Amino acid sequence: MPPPPADGKAPSARKFCASVCDILFLPKERRHAAMIYFTADTHFGHENVIRFCGRPFSCAAEMDEVLIKNWNGRVRSHDTVYILGDMFLHSVNAEQILKRLKGRKRLITGNHDGSWMAALDTAKYFESADLFLETTDGKRAITLCHYPLLSWKHSARSYMIHGHIHNDRRADFWPLIAARERVLNAGVDINGFMPVTFEELVENNARFKGEKTA
Repeated sequence: MPPPPADGKAPSARKFCASVCDILFLPKERRHAAMIYFTADTHFGHENVIRFCGRPFSCAAEMDEVLIKNWNGRVRSHDTVYILGDMFLHSVNAEQILKRLKGRKRLITGNHDGSWMAALDTAKYFESADLFLETTDGKRAITLCHYPLLSWKHSARSYMIHGHIHNDRRADFWPLIAARERVLNAGVDINGFMPVTFEELVENNARFKGEKTA
């Protein structure tokens, strides 16, 4: 007969105690399930976007700090953030901003992402960088692209999440986008200048599409 464990506890009891200790001593944010967020068109460093989109900031420096504060106010280190393009434009401190932003970042590149990406090691700051991605958030199939699509794989039962159009409803194709409940704009201009959950995307887009054009 094998001798009893030195601590007098059966293996199963030791495993249970170890599991409890692991949970108790994990950082507080790691005790909660990881979240998935979506955002687009932050345009860190871009002065003119304030005027183009009517953003409530006096300058790019103020805008950048508010965007960072809003991001880190809800995203934790183990959460995933899908960025649907145009993260920076004319920014001279892209790397410093990336170091400050929490979460596991997955980039879907946009038309303004070439120059700043070429200037740094993107693999150091992003889990992935794609032009187009078909994936799932664990509950539903989603297609991710910087540009809004009107047709995509399994469009009858999946969702298309995009950026690019900011808060512009003047384009001739806008009625086509507005008529599709499964096409969702992740741009910060209609999502409170912060990364949002899928459920918040649906709510914010329904409100934006329902507003009358000025």
